[in-house]
Amino acid sequence: MNSNAPIKTRFLILSDTHNINLPSDSTTNHRADVAIHCGDLTQTSMLDEMQASIALLQQIDAPLKLVIAGNHDFTLDTPFFRDLLEKDYARLDPTAIAKFYGEYGEARQLFAAPDAQASGIRLLDEGTHQFTLQNGAVLTVYASPYTPARGKMGFQYERSEGHAFDIPPGVDVAMTHGPPAGVLDYTAHGQRAGCPDLLAAAARARPPMHCFGHIHEGWGARLVTWREKVGEDPSHSVLIDDDRSVLIEDLSTLNQGAEEKGKMGEQSGGLSRTSHCADNEHPLKPGLQTLFVNAAIEGLGEIRVQPPWLVDLELLRVA
Repeated sequence: MNSNAPIKTRFLILSDTHNINLPSDSTTNHRADVAIHCGDLTQTSMLDEMQASIALLQQIDAPLKLVIAGNHDFTLDTPFFRDLLEKDYARLDPTAIAKFYGEYGEARQLFAAPDAQASGIRLLDEGTHQFTLQNGAVLTVYASPYTPARGKMGFQYERSEGHAFDIPPGVDVAMTHGPPAGVLDYTAHGQRAGCPDLLAAAARARPPMHCFGHIHEGWGARLVTWREKVGEDPSHSVLIDDDRSVLIEDLSTLNQGAEEKGKMGEQSGGLSRTSHCADNEHPLKPGLQTLFVNAAIEGLGEIRVQPPWLVDLELLRVA
């Protein structure tokens, strides 16, 4: 056995669960090395919603469960929550607010509780994090809950001001709440809602996988091939080589049979699967390609519950 050989690692990816009831076969019946939740665990960020979300995460069969907040999880954004109560809700009864939403920082403490930690749950703040996995691989993750402003909610920034997504080279997975501009970010109104700053950061770092949610209608996965050379102020059409990129699955193909759609995505056991290891038909080429995954679970159309993703990638062994 080659001690330097990469290790096949399985990821269960979901986002935007919003406290909806998930079929058990999409979470508890599938073993993964790492589970990833890309935010919007709740609908209104109440304490009981947070507790229910933690219970859902605890049911997932994975030793490590990485979580970021979304804009709906605003009590996890303590500065925003404090400002909201002191300005917008100053006239409300603070006792009632504390009953439903908790004190400042109380929602965060739920994720740091011993039972949550023992089940492998890790709430990640913005930045780079490294983990040694039980399968012997090392995983480096960039995390960010921030998205362009859509109403007054948590972890947001004005589009005109932008945001610095400091994704460093060598990251294995970028997990953000929202999509980059031009990738799985179409809304139901046909508008692109992704962030140009995030696209530029992803294009510079080119992580093997970038997962997110937020734009529910953008559910799907796409294996993107980057162009070698780009000009100044590039857009997604300039950065991405569409002719050498592959749509794995999106909502237009979700209900079609695998033999009809001719895509790599495979629906099985309440989720969608794709694998990009060395022995697959489309092995991922590090530095040249990124697998983008929009794992928003809550649907807005006929499909009310969109499936999580089960993704196989190769990671380096611990040195």
